[in-house]
Amino acid sequence: MTEAAPTTTPGLGRRLPAWLAPRDRERPGGGRTRLVETTLLVLAALLLAVATVNDVVRQTHTNHRLLADLRTWRAYTGHNYPELSIEQDFRGFTTKEVVCGNTSPGEPATRVQVCLEITGPVIGGRRVVHGGWYLPPNAEDLRASRYACFGSAKRPDRCPR
Repeated sequence: MTEAAPTTTPGLGRRLPAWLAPRDRERPGGGRTRLVETTLLVLAALLLAVATVNDVVRQTHTNHRLLADLRTWRAYTGHNYPELSIEQDFRGFTTKEVVCGNTSPGEPATRVQVCLEITGPVIGGRRVVHGGWYLPPNAEDLRASRYACFGSAKRPDRCPR
């Protein structure tokens, strides 16, 4: 098998190793290898592009849902407080979030808080409240401190009091 001779171009081509230098003609069978390599590179680039678009769309939907949760809490409680906390369900693949905020003006978590369990799709800029509970000021153990539970949060395993 004869090797294709490297070109005699001066400059960069001359400093490259022989296997990397530009050639005047392809080695026998080199076109098929290049076709396979190019196809694999195009498929990998396509896979990365689809994954990127999917991730951006998913994050956009999540952000839209979280903004709707804030609007829902404010509409449900009648308070327009800017500092609310949102806890997302990362263990399951659900759209359930818990939004907590003070019932009276003050620093976050220094007043009695109402927490709402919000699920479902965004409809009209809001989501459905399925339950909730109250937390005392400066609560350390948030699960054990719940009281006055309502809706789906009223179950004994979710609301110890």
